[in-house]
Amino acid sequence: MSNLANGITHTAHGVGEHVSFHMFFDSWIVEQNHQLQELVSAASASASASEASVLIPLVVQHYEHYYKTKSMWAKKDILSMFRPSWRSSLEKAYMWVGGWRPTMTFHLLYSKCGLQFQDTGNLSHSQMERVDKLHKTTLWKEKMITEKLAKLQETMADSSMVELTDHSRHGGDQVVHHQGLVDAALAPKEKGLVGILQMADELRLNTLKDLILILSPIQGVYFLIAAAELHLRMHDWGKKRDDDASHNHC
Repeated sequence: MSNLANGITHTAHGVGEHVSFHMFFDSWIVEQNHQLQELVSAASASASASEASVLIPLVVQHYEHYYKTKSMWAKKDILSMFRPSWRSSLEKAYMWVGGWRPTMTFHLLYSKCGLQFQDTGNLSHSQMERVDKLHKTTLWKEKMITEKLAKLQETMADSSMVELTDHSRHGGDQVVHHQGLVDAALAPKEKGLVGILQMADELRLNTLKDLILILSPIQGVYFLIAAAELHLRMHDWGKKRDDDASHNHC
């Protein structure tokens, strides 16, 4: 358990050393794999509730570190967050607003309940009620963010953009001089993307943290194992498929 804590501290102190979010993500996912091994070891050793209560906050801290760093880089290059080079084609196909869909958390929980929680007991009636309430709240917030993104996307066809495209069509060699106007027109739209991404990431993180609070410490360990395994395996499968496709095209 001490190795996990040291690993998180090392990663957190290394934020400024990365010259791109891609580099940060690569190091972050390596640390997530280390954390997964710690979680599996704790589950295999039938860790006590007190031991699990120490381990879980460290894993949550790692997620918090990810979103804090992501927010910093999003302000520098928001468009890369919606077309992440560090993600595989498979992962990109299932992205929602630059990441995983928050309500997937509940589907993962329901899918894994009978498998991961078999040694810890099923969720109690009270827990299920709280999970259901959180699920509904998350779904509502998810829809609200989706609608905000849709409205922002529609502004790409507003009068200012149409006027700029018209100027470009008639500008000939003058097109380059319109670049400043184009940048000025796109700036608030990109700023809007930053805000929406931050809302989505906040919902992702808060959904995970709120769900962990509902689960018992042992259940929390099993759930975090399932979440890490799904994330890491999807990443590995996607990279392999991309590599295979690249070789087939050679």
